[in-house]
Amino acid sequence: MVPILLVLLLVLILFGAGFAVEVLWYLALAVLVLWLLGFLVRGTSATGGRGRWYRW
Repeated sequence: MVPILLVLLLVLILFGAGFAVEVLWYLALAVLVLWLLGFLVRGTSATGGRGRWYRW
């Protein structure tokens, strides 16, 4: 009985980790797209140069 519970626990942990990794991939892709959009549509400063699109 204990080995079966350990295997089920391992399956649940691996399934949860796989789901979390997939969600993190989608999150990283969304951040990359936002970063690229911000990089491409940033405005110009008063001196004519390109300014930073982020504040930090």
